[in-house]
Amino acid sequence: MARPWPDAIRLKTKEKILEIDFDDGQAFALPAEFLRAKSPSAEMRGHGAGPEKLIGGRRHVGILSVTPVGNYAVQIAFDDLHDTGIFSWDYLYELGSRQEELWQAYLDRLEEAGLRRDP
Repeated sequence: MARPWPDAIRLKTKEKILEIDFDDGQAFALPAEFLRAKSPSAEMRGHGAGPEKLIGGRRHVGILSVTPVGNYAVQIAFDDLHDTGIFSWDYLYELGSRQEELWQAYLDRLEEAGLRRDP
């Protein structure tokens, strides 16, 4: 079975949302804060096994740009100057498909760590 491929990508700067439509009919609206929290960068994921880095205070983060990386991904530059994450189509599809679950897990981890979404 072929992997889903993006048909359209729209950056809604004012709303701080990245919209992605895939060729299997799925469409996702991914908030900048969610994407920033789930960045696949080494800074966020670490260089080995273990949990991803937890960051708070990103409720108002925005997206400055979305740049294609080959034909398999995009690099997202956030307005907090984080720009090292390369988001593959597969990863963006996973984030969209599991958004509710992943977002709640992130919020739970913030609460457990005593961190807030607001700066």
